[in-house]
Amino acid sequence: MSGHSKWANIKHKKEKGDAAKAKIFTKIGREIAVAVKLGGSDPNSNPKLRDLIVKARDNNIPNDNIIRSIKKAAGELGNVNYEEITYEGYSVGGVAVIVDTLTDNKNRTAGDMRHIFDKYGGSLGTVGCVSFMFDTKGVVIAQREDEQKDDDIMLLAIDNGADDFLAEDDQYEILTDPTNLHNLRTSLEEAGIKVISAEIDKIPQNTIKVEGEAAEKVQNLIDKLDENDDVQNVYHNAEMPEDVE
Repeated sequence: MSGHSKWANIKHKKEKGDAAKAKIFTKIGREIAVAVKLGGSDPNSNPKLRDLIVKARDNNIPNDNIIRSIKKAAGELGNVNYEEITYEGYSVGGVAVIVDTLTDNKNRTAGDMRHIFDKYGGSLGTVGCVSFMFDTKGVVIAQREDEQKDDDIMLLAIDNGADDFLAEDDQYEILTDPTNLHNLRTSLEEAGIKVISAEIDKIPQNTIKVEGEAAEKVQNLIDKLDENDDVQNVYHNAEMPEDVE
């Protein structure tokens, strides 16, 4: 979601280009694999898989790739087991960091996480050391096309389970309970509103402002974590200058 909204987890700027797209394909493919293992390969009876298929399409992943990922996870094209592991720690200035991973080798991933945190000025903590500072929410980003309709769209969102609503620039950013994410997205789309993305996110309850060298160190840690093949998502509560790359 946008790094400038009042609920933002201040996600770092995403790389662009073929390499970044390939990484996104890989990450979503792993999520699909886990969803199929847990709930089966039929999206009609597996809400998590259904949402991931929509997420894949939002990221322009071809249908053939999506089908291949589902078949692979169902054992039709081989069998790879991924384990979900979350790591928590701190960057400089007391910035809280949460890292969601999917791995087929937890010893390798644990070693990588320790190395990255240590090398880039952070400290890896125990499970639960920072997660209490975040709220898990479903976040819908939708296209804002007519300011005169803001109130109507806000009421529609609230009627369909939205917890909070923000109209900013050319987007709506809407929070809901994670279990209501699919319902809210569907309701908005049926009303003719273009949904840009709909994902489960961890929203910091408060942010820490970092500047200068500290901001660069925080950004370096986040970038290196995100570059790791086993990392799915990185969340943090740093508020950094817009010019930090």
